[in-house]
Amino acid sequence: MTWEKLPPIPDAEGFAGAFAGVSNGALIVAGGANIAGEKWGETFTKQWHDSAFVLEKPGGKWRGGFTLPRALGYGVSVTTERGVVCIGGSDSQRHHAECFLLEWHGGRIATTALPALPNPCANMCGALAGSVIYVAGGIEKPDAIEALKTFWKLDLAAVEPRWESPDPWPGPERMFAVAGVVGDSFFIFSGAKLHAGADGKPVREYLRDAYRFTPGKGWTRLADMPRAAVAAPSPALKAGGSRLLIVSGDDGTKVDFQPVREHPGFPRDVLAYDVARDEWSSAGEVPFSRGTVPVVRWLGRDVIPNGEVRPRLRTPEVWTVRERPMK
Repeated sequence: MTWEKLPPIPDAEGFAGAFAGVSNGALIVAGGANIAGEKWGETFTKQWHDSAFVLEKPGGKWRGGFTLPRALGYGVSVTTERGVVCIGGSDSQRHHAECFLLEWHGGRIATTALPALPNPCANMCGALAGSVIYVAGGIEKPDAIEALKTFWKLDLAAVEPRWESPDPWPGPERMFAVAGVVGDSFFIFSGAKLHAGADGKPVREYLRDAYRFTPGKGWTRLADMPRAAVAAPSPALKAGGSRLLIVSGDDGTKVDFQPVREHPGFPRDVLAYDVARDEWSSAGEVPFSRGTVPVVRWLGRDVIPNGEVRPRLRTPEVWTVRERPMK
């Protein structure tokens, strides 16, 4: 795989947890959060944003000056035939259930309301399989000490699309899992379970389990991952039609690293899952460390726009990859 940089987002800090997708051939990146100013003290201020940017071609320039209905981030974004579906998410005060569609046309971004989730949710994973959007896990409120074991689906081909709640996966609840899609099957990888620590604040348990949901067949537990990959770019990249690739993400081994400002970043290795064989292998490394960022399929390439480099530090970088043809 050959990684290249696209023009960076025109923001000095960049964003984690942004919404991103494609509408009418253009790449849209919107919302998200960052930490402007002092990042490394005991206290710092996380800021959510409503800004939206559009890139009409890989060699072009980002267009700004567009906004979301509100400052928002850490939801799920899915590219559909109509545009970018933005699902749930959080702001500085609470989590949201609202969903909306972003469409690029006539030099502007239009917003259309869609059916809301059954409950407020952020830090979940999700993806589109055929005409169905799946959303799994997350947390319902900012101070939650337990993650959700919710599994929702929205069939865009239905006469009146509405969110439904199939049975969830047969494993623990989680947030910041990685989604994946092959055919009509939806996959969940890793994520973090929560419990209350001695001080009452949430503590993460890093998970390595994985599951596959296939309509008509239900859930299957898959081989455990070689390591946790919490908040890795999602959904997983596709390779060769039969493999899913999980890039970087937090493995939990440096969660207490001090001083925070010298944190070396998340792992850069790539985990490859062979769907047919139910096997994991290594697929090399990537030239960056990244978490809490969507993956967008655009013009035959996968795009990873911004994200978290290491705790408290975001980036305006935009990376893209094309799979080299097999000889």
